[in-house]
Amino acid sequence: GVGKTTTSINMSAALAEYGRKVLLVDFDPQGALSAGLGVNAHDALTIYDLMLDRTIETRAAIQRTSVANLDVIPANIELSAAEMKLVNEIAREQILSRILKPVIDEYDVIVIDCQPSLGLLTVNALTAAHGVIIPLASEFFALRGVAILEDIISKVQEGLNPALQLDGILATMFDGRTLHSREVLERLHEAFGEKVFRSVIHRTVKFPDATVAQTPITAFAPSSEAAEAYRTVARELVSRGCAP
Repeated sequence: GVGKTTTSINMSAALAEYGRKVLLVDFDPQGALSAGLGVNAHDALTIYDLMLDRTIETRAAIQRTSVANLDVIPANIELSAAEMKLVNEIAREQILSRILKPVIDEYDVIVIDCQPSLGLLTVNALTAAHGVIIPLASEFFALRGVAILEDIISKVQEGLNPALQLDGILATMFDGRTLHSREVLERLHEAFGEKVFRSVIHRTVKFPDATVAQTPITAFAPSSEAAEAYRTVARELVSRGCAP
């Protein structure tokens, strides 16, 4: 509920606009990313199939989207069974890395949309990734979760993926009219400094409208403040060297 999937879709669409070849990986059993892009996740190969069957080629599960330069590996509710089925697998934390390895050179950026928990799937994502972006709702309760995430990132760095780093924290659901939102943003800057994105994602009804239309905000309302905010995030990622 903090805008993880919204950020994954719209940040990736903005990067694609700037000419980057982007692969989105739906790694949440809810399949919201797949649905938000109008991608078939029920009568098609999914990330779950790739995790359980080594004989399936990664490219077989990749689908094009309506956005140029933007592809996706979909997911559906079947993915919820993955943690239980893979618990006894050797190197189970590195399954996603194995899946992405054959196509990693075909894309400028691969974005993994995680589920809202810190189980085996999320550890797989952190093991496969070079960087983490934390979307953070502009509420004080959300601040408490950042320390937990930092601890998890540190443990993955030590044991599984030394290259992992925190690419940035993105304030979402911001309402500049309220003192509460402004104070949370101020606390973020005090605690994390340059790690906080300059762009802030404001609350707007355009996001759910774009979801219903199964289109990124950059195409649904291209001249809106929301679309430009995600373009700013994309430019910041490029300037930081996170999206070459």
